[in-house]
Order: sequence, then C-alpha cells, then structure tokens
Amino acid sequence: MSTQGARSRGAAVGVADATGWVTLDAGRRCDEACAFEQALFRHVVAQDGAVLALSQLYQVYLARLTMPGKPIGALLFLGPTGSGKTHSVEAAAGVLFNDSRAIVKIDCAEFQHSHEIAKLIGSPPGYLGHRETSPLLTQENLDRFHTRKDQLTFLLFDEIEKASDALWQLLLGVLDKATLTLGDNRRVDFSNCVVVLTSNLGAREMSEVTEGRLGFTLRAEPAAELDGRLERIAVEAARRKFSPEFINRLDKLVVFRSLREEALGRILDLEIEGVEHRIMASGRGKFLLCCTARAKDFLLAKGYDRRYGARPLKRAIERYLVMPLSNLVATGQVLSGDVVHIDHGEAGHELCFSKATGNSLVAAGARRARMSST
Repeated sequence: MSTQGARSRGAAVGVADATGWVTLDAGRRCDEACAFEQALFRHVVAQDGAVLALSQLYQVYLARLTMPGKPIGALLFLGPTGSGKTHSVEAAAGVLFNDSRAIVKIDCAEFQHSHEIAKLIGSPPGYLGHRETSPLLTQENLDRFHTRKDQLTFLLFDEIEKASDALWQLLLGVLDKATLTLGDNRRVDFSNCVVVLTSNLGAREMSEVTEGRLGFTLRAEPAAELDGRLERIAVEAARRKFSPEFINRLDKLVVFRSLREEALGRILDLEIEGVEHRIMASGRGKFLLCCTARAKDFLLAKGYDRRYGARPLKRAIERYLVMPLSNLVATGQVLSGDVVHIDHGEAGHELCFSKATGNSLVAAGARRARMSST
C-alpha cells in the first residue's frame, strides 16, 4: 500500500530554513482524498496503480483545479481479463456513493457498428425513430448520482477496443472539450466526469509471458521485471490499436497486474464479506458465516486460474457457497441469529454446512473468530 495515504494529517507542512523558505509536501493527500484512498485499497487488491490514479483525480476534483473545458481526468485501464479493471471503478463509486452501480457504464461491445452510436446521442430530427430513441449520454443521466458533497460522475467505457471507430471519434470531443452535442442539439457537459476506458489489449501476449508458450518452459523471472515487461506489452498494444490523437488525450495509462494466488486469497475474503452483505440485504435476517481455512482452500483450488483472474473464483463461490446457502435459507434450515459453520472434509467434493442457533450476534462473532483461525 502507498505511504501517501498513511501520512499523518497533523504532520507539519515543512520546516523553514535560514532564508525563511518552507519545504512543502506535494505528494500529500487531504483528509477526504486520504479516506477515499484507504477505503479503495481495502476493496481493490494488488492494483495500487489504479487506486493511486483514482485518488489523485479525486484530490484534483476536491481542490477544484481541473483544467477548464476538460473532464476531471481520463484513464485507460489495460491488463488481462479478471484483474479488476471494471471492479476498480465500481469500488470507487461504492466508496463515494455507497453504491457500486452509481456509474454510467457503456458496454462497448454493443457499439461495434457506426449506426449504433445513435443509442448514445440519439437520432437527429427527421430520422426514423427520432422521438423513440432515448440517448444514454444525457445530462440527466450523468448527474443522477450526484450528492450535495460529491458532484462528480464515473463514466466507464468497458472494453473500448470492441467499439467502432465512430465511438472513438465521438470520445475525442468529450476528452478534448468535455462537451457533446446530442441528436436534438442539446449540449452535454462532461467537466465533472472521471472518464475511464478499459481494454484487454495485449492480454494474449501477456498470457504467453506469464504462462509460457506451448512446448516451452517458463523462465523464472523477478516479479518487478515481469511486471515491467507486461506493462510494455500492454502499452505497445494500445498504441498500435488507437490513433496518436486519441492516446494523447488520455491523462494516464494504467496497466493491471495478473492476480497471483496470495491476491486471490484476499479477494476470497472480500467476496465472502459480499455474500454476508447480500444476506443482510435480502431481508431474511442476519446470520454469520464462519469459513474454516480448509473451506477457503477448497474454494481457492476450485477458483484459481492464473489466466482468467478473479472471475473463476467468483463462479466457484456462487456454485459451492451461495447456491447451497440459498437452499438452506429457502427451506428454513438457517434463520436469523444463526451461525453457519462451513468446512470441507478430506474426502468430500463439496462444502459441509452446520449451524449453531442463538440470538446473540456478539457471541456469534466470537465463535466465528475462533472458527476462522482453525
């Protein structure tokens, strides 16, 4: 984790020398940006570059020093599938707005043909379906998640490489002037937007580096050197795909690392917490999950695939944890106040579930702490 967010807010700004000049700390975060950064580090695993890029843009927004006529910032997230590119933006929205869906997300796979741009900006007057087309990029849609405290929008273009050239040309104006004219001549202002583009460009070449080509043995390589090679591959792939004027309008290219086994262990803990939140949001009452180390090892074994990142792990959690839990809840075997103990036997192919009844969640928390340490 970066030491920037860990600096004490109460530390002195600097020490005056004999001439009266004071040395300032330009890398320091304000209270709001520091809290945002620390919360984002808890939700985004092993992708420090993305966290620092987002927190820096948030501090620029708080300082009101965004460039006039420009978005707050424009980032291109590159890296292999399942490494957390989309999740990072959703986590940032969750930290600021308490809702990971508080983003304007454009799935670029739906815009592979130039005429589909009408779904974004609407059809001009006189065209068939002009009044029937509801544009996605309206001012109301951009501003609908604003709060009194934070009036910014996360605008996500997911898998930008799949879109037609027409969408890239449309984005040039958004990134350059922070404005867009809809089909009915309404103007849309993007000056309060953090624009994030994600792409899997270079993923195949990166997979060959990390996994080795067919018939070749993978050479041992230090982690720092490997990450540097992967970053060069991703950036070169982006420069081959996109025009220089498009790349030149981006503030930063962030390359995501392939998730290693230890990172997936942390992601597993976050996903189990997410399952507990889903339980509480379901209205079925509150009960706690106690996963033993053997149960977690089982889920990691079923969900670990270095090529596909965290997605296989999420599928394993849904199959082996959430689905059995849904059966237990639907049949009334698990009730509010219960402690559900989850284990895995040596010879078993599935997880084993048991429960301890009781209405005291304080006692349940103590029981859970003991179980998780076994």
